[in-house]
Amino acid sequence: MNHNHPFSLAAIFSCLIFFCCIQLYADEAIVKYGEDPATGLKSWLWDNDGFYLELTQRLPDQTRGYFESRGFDLASTEIAGTSCIFQTMIKNSGTDSSKVITADLNEWQVISGNGNKQMWLREYWQKLWLDRGQSESARIAFEWSLLPTKVEYEVNDYNWGMSSYGLPPGSQFDLVFSWYNNGERFSGRINDVVCPDDIHPEPPAQ
Repeated sequence: MNHNHPFSLAAIFSCLIFFCCIQLYADEAIVKYGEDPATGLKSWLWDNDGFYLELTQRLPDQTRGYFESRGFDLASTEIAGTSCIFQTMIKNSGTDSSKVITADLNEWQVISGNGNKQMWLREYWQKLWLDRGQSESARIAFEWSLLPTKVEYEVNDYNWGMSSYGLPPGSQFDLVFSWYNNGERFSGRINDVVCPDDIHPEPPAQ
């Protein structure tokens, strides 16, 4: 064997580095960051392999007011308002009508300075509100405001709802998530998501 072939190991290694960099760049480009110029609220969007996930900040005051109007006492609205709640959209963004997207939010992980934890899902809130003696109508209103724990969508199906992460206002975390496309498991990650600060902006001048 001729070991002096012009395509040396160094050249092959350089090619491998090039392709690795392309893959890293592609992965980073999946996540799009946005900010509403009027409100300053930030959003993070992932759209890849037929799975669309969008997180948009909600101010704690928005969440407090929303649930107070649905019968929650002030102490309970404070818990909800300061639990890092996002307006969230999940969609099957694929183009093959035979492929169904499913996801189980029990599998998702919130990674912060305090380690890894699960999101605060419908089941967590159901028990908390029952323990706190909230009315059935208030509990139902809260449950239906949140994303379902398990979802299944055909092409172009989607759902809006709140997702909660159980972190104080201003916290930063990474969200590691997974989904299944016709039974095949995929995973993704959105880094440096920021829980909205507990601020009280003045209404715009008339």
